[in-house]
Amino acid sequence: MGTGQTVGHPDDADLTRADSLAREIFSGVANKWALLIINALADRTLRFTEVRTAVDGISHKMLTQTLRGLERDGVVHRTVYATVPPRVEYRLTEAGEGLLATVDGMCAWTHRYLAEIEAARSRFDARS
Repeated sequence: MGTGQTVGHPDDADLTRADSLAREIFSGVANKWALLIINALADRTLRFTEVRTAVDGISHKMLTQTLRGLERDGVVHRTVYATVPPRVEYRLTEAGEGLLATVDGMCAWTHRYLAEIEAARSRFDARS
């Protein structure tokens, strides 16, 4: 243990690793597709095609990549059933359900400030 460190307190290297991991996770879940998928899976289990239908405009490839990333980060749980053809279902994990509150907050913020956001964009675009 380094000088001045006590048992149970993270050292600078631990904090650096935690910050790095947090940035990596945020970049994976803080994109429009991930947020829409998390919202689509709120309180329900969906098959791949149902997720794709719920997330308008997402390509098959982007949905696959995003679901894999969310699964890797422990936000989404994937269950494969040994049927012909294989049936695959997705649901939020406990961590994903915890993240859902943040996603809901972001959606509420967007609805609350939509007119102001649109006005700010119009003013900005008019200057460009």
